Amino acid sequence: MNGGINKVVGGGGGHRNNATSDQLMNNNTTSSYRPSLFHTILAIALVLPFVFLLSTGITMTLSNDDDPTVDDCSDSSFSCLGRRFGPGILGLSDESTGIKDVYRILSEVNSGRLRNTSTAELMNQTAYAMFLSEVNEQQYDLRTFAERLEDTIELLEEKARKIRLDQIVNKHYAATSIPKGIHCLSMRLTKEYYASTSKAEARKELTPSDQVHHLSDNSKYHFVISSDNILAASVVVASVRKSFSIPEKVVFHIITDEKTHPGMHAWFALNPVFPSIIEVKGVHQFEWLTTQKLPVVETFENHNSVLNTKNNDSEAQSTPHQLGSSLQARNSKYTSILNHLRIYLPELFPRLNKVVFLDDDVVVQRDLLPLFNIDLQGKVNGAVETCRGKDERVMSKRFSTYFNFTHPLISRYLNPRECAWAYGMNIFDLSTWRTTNIQHTYHYWINENQKSNFSLWILGTLPPGLLAFRGHVHPIEPVWHLLGLGYQENTDLDVVRDAAVIHYNGQSKPWLGIAFKHLQPFWTKHVNYQNQFIKSCGIFE
Repeated sequence: MNGGINKVVGGGGGHRNNATSDQLMNNNTTSSYRPSLFHTILAIALVLPFVFLLSTGITMTLSNDDDPTVDDCSDSSFSCLGRRFGPGILGLSDESTGIKDVYRILSEVNSGRLRNTSTAELMNQTAYAMFLSEVNEQQYDLRTFAERLEDTIELLEEKARKIRLDQIVNKHYAATSIPKGIHCLSMRLTKEYYASTSKAEARKELTPSDQVHHLSDNSKYHFVISSDNILAASVVVASVRKSFSIPEKVVFHIITDEKTHPGMHAWFALNPVFPSIIEVKGVHQFEWLTTQKLPVVETFENHNSVLNTKNNDSEAQSTPHQLGSSLQARNSKYTSILNHLRIYLPELFPRLNKVVFLDDDVVVQRDLLPLFNIDLQGKVNGAVETCRGKDERVMSKRFSTYFNFTHPLISRYLNPRECAWAYGMNIFDLSTWRTTNIQHTYHYWINENQKSNFSLWILGTLPPGLLAFRGHVHPIEPVWHLLGLGYQENTDLDVVRDAAVIHYNGQSKPWLGIAFKHLQPFWTKHVNYQNQFIKSCGIFE
């Protein structure tokens, strides 16, 4: 690389001499204009203060026109000079002339715009059109004109706020809905699972009996995916297999809910991941998850009861940010046991020492074998920190982003400047984890949030995770995990291509109609469009 640099620099020697000659000519030319430039700057410096005083005088005149405490300017002060001569200098002989000019200019601008405006756009300009009609008809003085203009601006701002609220609501429903094609895929696969004609294929064991021992073999590389989205899970698995250097040593553990389990099993039974190994288990198949009263489950029940008592009318008066947070709290994924399962990984896989946990909205683009070899230095969680990076919108997350520091419990124990880290692609050392109280800490904060009427943090699994894993996180290089593809439209495509794992966290998931079209192909290229179920359900048609 150094040789290449030297070559470029050395090869440009002749051009550098030419450039130097041109530069000298330009310098001589520039020198000849320096006196003129100096005098121009000097003249501007002398005139500007006087213009400013004149303008100030005009402003005082116009703003205090109806104030009886302002004298009639009988002295020879700078203010009076401005009030006497300023209007003439600036082309406004008096207030009447000035306001008429304003009316005339407004009408001209509006007429020009109307000629280039569609009917649909005109319907949204009612407030402004009414304002123009009113001021032209009434011929207001300048003070009344300013007051009516302020009223109109407030009206338009309120209208814009309501439009923004509508957009947030619409996007929320678009983000939380299940696309027709994905629903179709789940239903058809479930039907196939229970159909007697294809029972042998769709219900066959995913892991042959002679390979079951590999499910707890620590010489293998284990990936855990928790999802109720069959298509999304299939993309994660396909991308890992394609990128991993030794796929025959990969073991996938997919955990889903009871409703999705038959369809998820059928998909991987009909689409084997050989030479890798896979198991699909439903939450209902973990007896201790269904028999114990887990704190997170109890919290879900109370959280839903709180939401059901909310007054929807108050949300109509909320800010866009407040409404967004309220709708996010209603997102079922935040109260799903599937989203909190990662905190139980040591119990879910009691014989495993190390796993990589992947969210179902990620795509793996690089070999993750080196990830398993990272020395976590006695920590439990290898994760990418999100408080530093080129993308300020995505990589500027600290504790102040997630927690309510007006609450005394939060402000007493946490530092708002503390760096956050990302869920979605984490390497977990389960052996070390079992020696900690991470799960207990997670439950403690979940209960405290419930007792505070869910006011400690924005809803989600990351805030309690940030608290539970404090002191147990080993930062890994940012190239391992690129975030924000579900809400940052301006993500650098070169950075996307270079990342080991890309994460569509945010509302604009790649399987939704609201996905960012230029970022979607990184995900869709792992969808098997030739699959009979994909084709019959018309996914992405």
